[in-house]
Amino acid sequence: MLVDCRLYHIWKPSLHEVAAGTLDIHQEGLSYQMLAHDNHFTFVYGALKGLDAAARCVTVGAVLGETQETLLPERRIGYESLVLAIGSTANYFGVPGAQQYTIALNATEDAERFRLRTLKLLTEAELRKEHHADAGVDIVIIGGGATGVELAAELREASGVYLTYGFQQLQAMQDVRITLLEGAPRILAPLPDKVSDAALKLLHERAITVVTDTRVTAIDHRQVTVADGTVYKADICVWAAGIKAPEVLAGLGLPTTRSGQIEVDGKLAVQGHPNIYALGDCAACVGADGKLVPPRAQAAHQMADYLRAALLARAAGRAPSTKPYVYRDYGSLVSFGHSTTVGSLMGSLKGLSWFVDGFIARTMYVSLHLMHHQAVLGTVRTGVLALARFLIKRSTPLVKLH
Repeated sequence: MLVDCRLYHIWKPSLHEVAAGTLDIHQEGLSYQMLAHDNHFTFVYGALKGLDAAARCVTVGAVLGETQETLLPERRIGYESLVLAIGSTANYFGVPGAQQYTIALNATEDAERFRLRTLKLLTEAELRKEHHADAGVDIVIIGGGATGVELAAELREASGVYLTYGFQQLQAMQDVRITLLEGAPRILAPLPDKVSDAALKLLHERAITVVTDTRVTAIDHRQVTVADGTVYKADICVWAAGIKAPEVLAGLGLPTTRSGQIEVDGKLAVQGHPNIYALGDCAACVGADGKLVPPRAQAAHQMADYLRAALLARAAGRAPSTKPYVYRDYGSLVSFGHSTTVGSLMGSLKGLSWFVDGFIARTMYVSLHLMHHQAVLGTVRTGVLALARFLIKRSTPLVKLH
């Protein structure tokens, strides 16, 4: 049984493409009801609201319609084994105005809201341009991690495409002004210096302003203020500066860390609850190096593989493996639009790190998305879907215009 507060699944690393309009969520999303039918599991629509570990049941919240009518009532569902995989949400670190005046790409609706807002701002700037030479759109992205960097690059590429569809007055490089603010001394701080330097060079080539070693102190509906008093104009602002565990975890009665993550042991079981597991961003799992496993897509994928084997062994009456989960870092790839990617391969595996860029890196980045779909849909359906999207792109705009 799968419980989720949304009706369809999307690969979260592609949300920056949805936000830029280069990926249509209505074509990309995979229906949970379809997946449940095809793979013989039950899908329950609703958000997790509570947990009674002693009675082994969870509470799933009511689902409301657009006019707040109740579509599905609150429900209680019993379980034998429970896996919590509810991801993470934005951490605003107490910055005044951050939650009210920024958009954090936590989910598909956030990405769609950003896309529609950007399209509206471009239209308004086009109308003003005839009478105001400096009219344009100022976009500020707070956070120079993978999400912020990929969004900046994707927006630059998308802005050039948008302006070919009826925007006659605007020039992408001059009138769509993108600023990336990062608190660390360099962008992509967790990755090797060579990857960070290559990424910075690519951003500069795309006329994206990058400011590092700076701390945001306040945000309102028109500007972002940093610690040294500098003010950046912001028609729209994205928060990509950190994540934390969802607040619902704190009320479940399970052991959590100071950051709100659920404490799990080497077998991903919750401390003191051998029939409850957690994986992905919401789980605090200590790796072989004594550090917490990073909140990354590849870590969640590996955890899912580990738990699948353990749960299937238990269902078959076999003793699960006594070996603990071990995180393996296979490297990172950062997308710069649909033509360029940079990254490092192998990561900490055997102490090696190989820098890759250009066509090879781009091909590998695309393959990650396809591999994810293959795990969910199977090889044949993934191939058909990839071919269909290739053909659709030949008969639709390169960006979503509505």
